[in-house]
Amino acid sequence: MSLFNMGEKAYLMLADGQVFEGRSFGAKGTVIGEVVFTTGVTGYQETLTDPSYYGQIVTQTFPLIGNYGVNSEDNESAKSYVSGYIVREWCNAPSNFRCEGNINDFLKEHNIVGINNIDTRRLTRIIREVGVMNGVITTEDVYAKKDELLEKIRAFTVKDAVKTVTNTETLTYEPEEKKLKVALFDFGYKRNIRQELLKRGCEVVVVPAYTTADEIKELAPDGIMFSNGPGDPAENVEIIENIKEIQKLGIPIFGICLGHQLMALANGGKTEKLKYGHRGANQPVIDLESGLTYVTSQNHGYAVVGDSIDPSVGHVSHINANDKTCEGIHYTSVNARTVQFHPEAHGGPLDTAYLFDEFVKTMCKK
Repeated sequence: MSLFNMGEKAYLMLADGQVFEGRSFGAKGTVIGEVVFTTGVTGYQETLTDPSYYGQIVTQTFPLIGNYGVNSEDNESAKSYVSGYIVREWCNAPSNFRCEGNINDFLKEHNIVGINNIDTRRLTRIIREVGVMNGVITTEDVYAKKDELLEKIRAFTVKDAVKTVTNTETLTYEPEEKKLKVALFDFGYKRNIRQELLKRGCEVVVVPAYTTADEIKELAPDGIMFSNGPGDPAENVEIIENIKEIQKLGIPIFGICLGHQLMALANGGKTEKLKYGHRGANQPVIDLESGLTYVTSQNHGYAVVGDSIDPSVGHVSHINANDKTCEGIHYTSVNARTVQFHPEAHGGPLDTAYLFDEFVKTMCKK
């Protein structure tokens, strides 16, 4: 812990009453959320600006965060939706030719309450063993308000997540050379999904989460992308009903993360909440069709129950190599493929980005 980072005292309290004492960084105040952890060694800025973290207090398992600073080009959305941020140590002297500032100033700018100088390894072990639980970060005396805060923590739930993060207007982005048009549903989409489509010559029309089948038909896209997003997928009853009608249009569909889950629910499948989820850039996924294993970037607390997919509707195409949960579905009843992981966040020059190429090929054949 650097002497230069010795901020005021801050506290993390979990729903079971355990208290971690540390130091404040970023904004000051009190925030309640669902405490989760991510194993990414890099990509902390992408994590902070990924709308899928709405309502969550994010713990970084890597001990030093902020060593290459922050820059405006790496934001995945216009703002941050995390409830709070937990690190072992933050770097006050970042070094990178693209650096525009440090992570402490970034948190202040986005009004994110953070805590550092706590045992993040111990905290991660608690979450792995007990499961995800709610918590609070506060720069006030947690012991003076412990009973009151515990009541609020235990009552907290992540609600109206997609409704909160989605844009309410339609936005169009043009590629250098237009070949196709894609309607990208904004359930809390990451900017790099849009960028991968633009690179492949797709005009991207970002539409609000509650866009109907009739509105999509009028737009006449060559393909439809269901994006990632936050919260319990089963909460989105209206969107699920819309998807049932949208898939009848016969337009090729590609779903990622929450989009994968919503598509499954629209086709009679089920989702379940995982004990502590998959968050980080090192999740191994097996492609059952090719036999290849990919190291993927993920961020989700729910998963599709593979056995709940009717064989007449489709089949599981990918599974997680660690816990065998469903990571992809190839639909046969409609023109759609979906994956749980993030192919736009591929770690190498190709990796799972090939799925965007396959989506483009499917649109060209329709």
